[in-house]
Amino acid sequence: MSPAAVWAACALIAGAVLGALAVYALVFSFGKRSEAEAAQAREELRGQFALTAQEALGKATSQLLELATERLAGERTRAVAELDERRQAVETAVASLSERLKAADELVRQLEKDREQKFGSLEEQLKLSLASTDKLGTAAEGLRSLLANSRTRGQWGERMADDILRAAGLQEHIQYERNRAQDTAVTRPDFTFLMPDGRKLNMDVKFPLDNYVRMADAPTGPERERLKADFVRDARARVRELGTRDYVNPEEGTLDYVLCFIPNEQVYGFLNDAAPGLMDEALGRKVVLCSPSTLYAVLAVVRQAHDNFRFTRATREVSQLVAAFQKDFEKFRERFGKLGDQLGRTQDAYAEIAGASFKRLEQTVSKIDRLGQEQAPAAPLPEGATPREPEGLAS
Repeated sequence: MSPAAVWAACALIAGAVLGALAVYALVFSFGKRSEAEAAQAREELRGQFALTAQEALGKATSQLLELATERLAGERTRAVAELDERRQAVETAVASLSERLKAADELVRQLEKDREQKFGSLEEQLKLSLASTDKLGTAAEGLRSLLANSRTRGQWGERMADDILRAAGLQEHIQYERNRAQDTAVTRPDFTFLMPDGRKLNMDVKFPLDNYVRMADAPTGPERERLKADFVRDARARVRELGTRDYVNPEEGTLDYVLCFIPNEQVYGFLNDAAPGLMDEALGRKVVLCSPSTLYAVLAVVRQAHDNFRFTRATREVSQLVAAFQKDFEKFRERFGKLGDQLGRTQDAYAEIAGASFKRLEQTVSKIDRLGQEQAPAAPLPEGATPREPEGLAS
C-alpha cells in the first residue's frame, strides 16, 4: 500500500471522529433542555453517529482493501519477477556448478585411476625393494662369513683384483703374471706386472681384516676403540712385512715400490681417517696402499706405459726399415743409372751399326752381286761384234 492511500484512509476516519465530536458538542449545548428531550436527542445522535461511523468505516475499509489488493498485486508481480530472476540465476549457478561437479568427478576418477596405477607400481617397487634387501642381506651375511676366514679373504682379494685387471684391459701372460716365483728370491708375489724394458712391479692382495670385522660387530665403547687400535696395528705390521719380502728387488728388475691391495673402499677410507700417517709411513717403506679405485688408476698408467713402449718400439722399427729402404733405394738408383748408361752406349753402337756400317755392307754386297752377274756365261755375239770389257775392270 502506498503512503498516499494510507493518508486518505486516515483522513476519512479522522473526519468521522470529528463529526461525532461536533454532534456531541451540539447535544451538550442543548443540555438545558428537558431530560426527555435530551435523552431523545442523545439516542438520535448516537444512532446517527453509529451510522455515520459505520459508513465511514465501511468506506475506509473498502478503500483500504482496494489499496491493499492493488499493493498486493504489485508486490506479487514484483515478487514473481524477482523470483523468476532469482530462479534463472539459480539455474545458471546450478548449471555452472553441475559442469564443475562433472569436471571434478572426472578429475577424481582420473586421480583414482592414477592412484591405483601408482599404488600398483609402488607395491611392485616395494616388492622388488624387499627382494633386493633380502638379497643384500644374504650377500652381506655371505661377505661377513667370507671376511671371517683369512684364506677366503685372500681368494676374495684375488678375485676383485682380477676384475679390476680385466676392467683395465690387461691380459695375463702379456702384461701380468699370477703367483710367479721370482728368479733370485724365494718369495712369490700374488701379481707381477710386466713393465717395458724388462721391468716388473709386484703386488700383494692379502690384508689383515680380522679386527676390522670384529670392530664392525662390536658396540660403541671401549671395546670398539680397542679393536680399532688393533686393526691399525695389524695394518702397520702388514706394511712392515711387505717391506721385507724382497718384492723390491733390483736383481729381478723390479721398480722401487710394491703395491698392497686393500679390496674394500670402506676399509681404505677408514684407514685414512683412523691413521692419517699410515700412507706416508708406507711410502717411506716403498709400499703403496691401493683401494680398488686407486688400483685401477695405477693399472691404467701401467697399460699406458706398455702402449707407449710398444709404440716407441714400433716407431724405432719403422725408422730402421725406412733407413734400410733408403740405403737399398740409393743402391738401386746407382745400378739403374749404370744400366741406363750401358743402354745408351748400346744404342749408340746399334745406331752406328744400323747406319754407316750397314750401308758399307750393303754397298759391298751390291758389288758382289754385280760381279757375280758379270762372271755369268755371255750370250753368243753376232757376227762382226766386238766383246765389251767389264766396267769395274776397265782401267
